[in-house]
Amino acid sequence: MTEQEVLEAVRGLIPAIRERAAEAEEARRIPDSTVKELAEAGFFRLLQPKRYGGVEADPVTFYTAVKEIAAACGSTGWIASVLGVHPWQLGLFPVQAQEDVWGETPNARISSSYAPTGKITPVEGGFRVSGRWSFSSGCDHADWVFLGGLITGPDGAPVDMRTFLLPRSDYRIDDVWNVIGLSGTGSNDIVVEDAFVPEHRTLSFSLTSACDCPGNEVNTAALYRLPFAAVFSTTISTPIVGMAQGALDAYVKHTKQRISVSYGNKVAEDPHAQVRIATASSEIDAAWALMERNISELLRHAEAGQELPFELRLRTRRDQVLATQRCIKAVDMLFESAGGRALAHGNAIQRGWRDAHAGRVHAVNDPERALTMYGKGLLGFPVADNMI
Repeated sequence: MTEQEVLEAVRGLIPAIRERAAEAEEARRIPDSTVKELAEAGFFRLLQPKRYGGVEADPVTFYTAVKEIAAACGSTGWIASVLGVHPWQLGLFPVQAQEDVWGETPNARISSSYAPTGKITPVEGGFRVSGRWSFSSGCDHADWVFLGGLITGPDGAPVDMRTFLLPRSDYRIDDVWNVIGLSGTGSNDIVVEDAFVPEHRTLSFSLTSACDCPGNEVNTAALYRLPFAAVFSTTISTPIVGMAQGALDAYVKHTKQRISVSYGNKVAEDPHAQVRIATASSEIDAAWALMERNISELLRHAEAGQELPFELRLRTRRDQVLATQRCIKAVDMLFESAGGRALAHGNAIQRGWRDAHAGRVHAVNDPERALTMYGKGLLGFPVADNMI
């Protein structure tokens, strides 16, 4: 399938995904049928290397699909984005790690939890890994997991931060996900008890930041020379743009039918409501347009074999974190004027509001950190951060 054929196939699933949104919330995980349909549509192969049956799509195509899924169901959009980006990251790992996962199971899925909360002990040939990692979205639908971990020197100080790749047999899932937003993502805890991870199933964040990874030896497409920070942060913000768009669509539909209890007039005729719709839609469009522009520019530089401009990398993080802020502003503006009926369980406006705010608290959406980096860079100060 071409990337456009995959996108059209995903669009054909949107009505059913929207219908299952309440089911996902109640079950606290995405229905198996939705994951199966997305897989059959080719969605999870969009960013997978061609040598393992993937599409190697333009990342904007991937993010477009995510945005449209998230507009129908925020939790499904979040899971689609996170599980869908991991084939791209695996493509950066040593070839043996890719073979371990895709050699016999090209459809294998990977969840993640990058905060380095576990214990990593270097041993001959690799590492012993133990601990608990939280917020592994979609882990119930995954066969492997990426876990973040710090490697320390003899004095106990960190000397490297890596991603460790573990199969499902090496960890258990603790069902702890009971939350008010993105409640259908099943973002449960991963628990590892003294598992061995061979060296080839690890990848340093310093390499992903340098855009020079072992997997580039075989996966030579420009897609795999993009910075992890740009790809992953956009992976987190894009579903929030979709959630805001879904809330806006629901608000417009709701407003067309709404009669003001206080004034007895049609709310659609209220100029204040019209202004809110215009302003919210502009914030959402701006969020998407800037992220799309930045990812496309990064890809063009990579396709030309050029070094990625540092200012562009900083700008990508700036616009990503502000995209989330713009969408939070939009959903707040809509929700606060949607009226009491928007509070009802199952109402898409309140669900979009809750889901967007839940996505906002992800660590990559920390505005002060990202914006400080951009300001420092333009003022000529050195900026050293793995998330650029």
